[in-house]
Amino acid sequence: MRITLHIWRQENAAAKGRMVRYEGPDVNEHMSFLEMLDVLNEDLISKGEEPVAFDHDCREGICGMCGAMVNGVAHGPLAATTLCQLHMRYFKDGDTLYLEPWRARAFPVVKDLVVDRSAFDRLIAAGGFIAVSTGSAPDGNAILVAKEKADLSMDAAACIGCGACVAMCPNASASLFMGAKIAHLALLPQGEAERERRAVAMVAQANAELFGSCTNMRECEAVCPKGIKIEVIARMNRDFLGAKWTGRGTVET
Repeated sequence: MRITLHIWRQENAAAKGRMVRYEGPDVNEHMSFLEMLDVLNEDLISKGEEPVAFDHDCREGICGMCGAMVNGVAHGPLAATTLCQLHMRYFKDGDTLYLEPWRARAFPVVKDLVVDRSAFDRLIAAGGFIAVSTGSAPDGNAILVAKEKADLSMDAAACIGCGACVAMCPNASASLFMGAKIAHLALLPQGEAERERRAVAMVAQANAELFGSCTNMRECEAVCPKGIKIEVIARMNRDFLGAKWTGRGTVET
């Protein structure tokens, strides 16, 4: 396959970026997208040029590290797929692809396709946890959980924090990510006690990180590689509004 790539190149956060054209004459249809970039980088290195920087780790759709805009779509055109799981057979010989980093004020560009997603870490630190004692694994039947709630919690916990929802949202909102983290804890008995404080704390941190607000465009749901539904945002909003109305979610500063 012959693929023409237009890739965003930016030396660092302070530098001015630009699109650079590359030709991929020896792309195998069985390559993953990241393997294709590996081959491109090997060619660039052999020519003495700077390789394209991009995030990756497990390459199994689990870690949430990979991510880039492919022709304006986060993780590319295939639904419920991370960039590392996207294979070149989904493209056609002669296609032209435009690769850009996540575009969000809260995700500043580090270099090329790499962005700083540490804002997600600070959101988790603000409220994505439960204050219970750790130790040996408890008996599985010690706390009974209804199957429906357990299933909903596990669905929300599938979020890998890749940031595609933020990158695709017109407002750069982190609501789907926050909603998933809040829902998967609040639906379980262990997380119930802090559900209101958690919602208030995470929303406050999201505002501090300059994430935008949700306006129900559902672009986040469309590109989420794990199929997280926007129902989690509704749960988050209910917890947040309830906490603000009653004053029970006050966060000490």
